[in-house]
Amino acid sequence: MQLSHTRPVAAARFDDPNLMSTAGLVPVMALAQASGLLTLADQHLSVPTDKGAHAGYKVGSLIGGMVAGADSIADLALLRHGAMGTVFDRPYAPSTLGSFLRQFSFGHVRQLDAVASRFLGNLAEKTPLVPGIDTGRVLVDIDDSIIEVHGHGKQGSGYGHSGVRGLNALIATVTTETAAPVIVGQRLRRGACGSARGAARMVSDALATVDRLRSQAGGADGHGASKPLVRGDSAFYGYPTIGAALRAGADVSVTVRLTSTIKRAIASIGDDESSWTPIQYTDALYDEGTDTWISRAEVAEIPFTAFASQKKAHHVAGRLVVRRIPDLRPKKDQGQGTLFDIWRFHAFFTTTDPDDLDTVAADKTHRQHTIIEQVHADLKNSALAHLPSNSFPANAAWLVCAVMAFNLTRAAGTLTSDPKLTKATTGTLRRTIVSVPARVASSARRLTLHLPQNWPWETAWHNLFDNTFGRAHPIVA
Repeated sequence: MQLSHTRPVAAARFDDPNLMSTAGLVPVMALAQASGLLTLADQHLSVPTDKGAHAGYKVGSLIGGMVAGADSIADLALLRHGAMGTVFDRPYAPSTLGSFLRQFSFGHVRQLDAVASRFLGNLAEKTPLVPGIDTGRVLVDIDDSIIEVHGHGKQGSGYGHSGVRGLNALIATVTTETAAPVIVGQRLRRGACGSARGAARMVSDALATVDRLRSQAGGADGHGASKPLVRGDSAFYGYPTIGAALRAGADVSVTVRLTSTIKRAIASIGDDESSWTPIQYTDALYDEGTDTWISRAEVAEIPFTAFASQKKAHHVAGRLVVRRIPDLRPKKDQGQGTLFDIWRFHAFFTTTDPDDLDTVAADKTHRQHTIIEQVHADLKNSALAHLPSNSFPANAAWLVCAVMAFNLTRAAGTLTSDPKLTKATTGTLRRTIVSVPARVASSARRLTLHLPQNWPWETAWHNLFDNTFGRAHPIVA
């Protein structure tokens, strides 16, 4: 593609007051308003002084800006271009929204957490956000990530497990067999914080949210629904986190560190080939004749009691599932071969029923925990690319708003009826249905959006628009 040589561009002017670059915000924010975002913020937030006035409008502006692509307070200026002031009421200036965030304290962040939880429930009522949560297997993942910052001005910043200076964001997600991950819990912590700090409370809150989502979906009696499964990496292998999950009625699947106790347990399995089962793994081949995988990755399991060295009340009976793969790391002495295979072992502890998840299925299910890393990457590719303030509570509030924007965008994607957009990332949804330019025309005191002809995702955009404004509902006489 090249510029036209018959009709070359001769000038450019920013002078049209009837244009907007993010027409997709119209149906998305209509969904947010119908799900009670503004009302919930007004009811639950008590941010002081005049800077906290009209909290609903300000939270709506923050989330709308994030959906449109803002990753800093200055970026929120995109809410005030062209016809945005005609289509939306009160698109606040970035300075006003920054002053609002800096008034937050820890208590106000917790109030915003309450708004996020209720907002998620309302989104789930109005959209197929978490289909199958009342009948199928529910997977709850927990993990943290460092959001990099620069300089010493950020309150709470420090060097964590990654060796990067930043702040630590802990999130919990819920996934079903047919639904993409949705964030059900979030907490911003200081950068040098240990991964497991506060994880027990996070797991309890996340499972309580799952129970509410199941109840409103019609699964309050529990018939046909399995226990939620909480998955985590080795940082969360401890009784506080696992005990919180078990008390809430969930199973766990958590990676273990290769301590001396775990190494002895793995050694007790032995090298007998009958104890190990080949699995579908990198470079695996399927043998239809024997109905097995030909793979150098194998799994085995043994009964195991976690935290046996602690008091009896902390003992947790379950299974230790071990996966072994050849150790292909280069040897120090490249001239000397090995007489036998050297294995690398990866083990996790689970309380799931072997009749429900056998060894191979349990290993495959546990490895899918990495889906939460994609959620962290999605957040960092959008609103969490930066933490915009020096104030720690302001950044914590920014994280909660980013999570609400993530869930709102995910809910909007489910209303497009496009299978590719139902589970798409925030960046894809923004490019296809949010960042759509439009010209606003007024007639008979009504506004009409004129969008680009031959837009590739026109059908998906119209489905979203019709669903959010009720035009897809049949008229009942």
